[in-house]
Amino acid sequence: MKIKPEINGSTLKWMAIITMLIDHVGAVLLETFLLNARGSSPFAGHWTAEQWNAIYQADMILRHIGRLSFPIFCFLLVEGFLHTRDIKKYAVRLGMFAVISEIPFDLALGIKMIYWEYQNVYFTLLIGLLTIWCMQIYGNSLTERLMILLVGGVLADCLHTDYGIYGVGLIGILYLTRDHRMNQCVLGALVSLTEILKTVSLAFIPIYFYNGQRGRQPKWLFYWFYPVHFLVLYLVGAYVFPMMML
Repeated sequence: MKIKPEINGSTLKWMAIITMLIDHVGAVLLETFLLNARGSSPFAGHWTAEQWNAIYQADMILRHIGRLSFPIFCFLLVEGFLHTRDIKKYAVRLGMFAVISEIPFDLALGIKMIYWEYQNVYFTLLIGLLTIWCMQIYGNSLTERLMILLVGGVLADCLHTDYGIYGVGLIGILYLTRDHRMNQCVLGALVSLTEILKTVSLAFIPIYFYNGQRGRQPKWLFYWFYPVHFLVLYLVGAYVFPMMML
């Protein structure tokens, strides 16, 4: 019996947001404010080596779970590109939130206001969107589309955006295989095996069951969640953690 897809766009987006939050709890609170700052951490001298190792193991679990979020966001970006009425407005929104998110992102992961070495994922998604837009307009052959995709990926790497060339490359592959869901998922999963944490490929299981329906989506909530949750995690790490040791 053929399994009927049951997951709509709203459900996928919530899956991505929840797993992203799990990922960033590990990346920000456990890595940035504890493990990477172990010597200056408010908990330094209070925890044993075994306790620090337990923090590391917990971080690995959270990061493995959290890796599922990015491919889902890439898939939804392609779906949004294919169905939006105004690609320019879509690009402007991504660009606007890329700028808004940069300081919270830098504070959370770099513990300083401006951190030029690494840019937030909205920049990756924006470059990915512009890349597939150019592929649609100027990519008259597969070779031309792949060349455009390569340029977009190199640009993301040069700007040091989150996920870099892998992120833009994944968006491009999901766009090129948009007419065949199985090909999307298989190729997407294979490309995702290049990531250090291989669990990222499991994201294509819920993607496969996407039913093509948008579902109810509070659009601005999803856009604002990214910078706000980074700011909250930063405040917890920078101010709540030290208070716990008073």
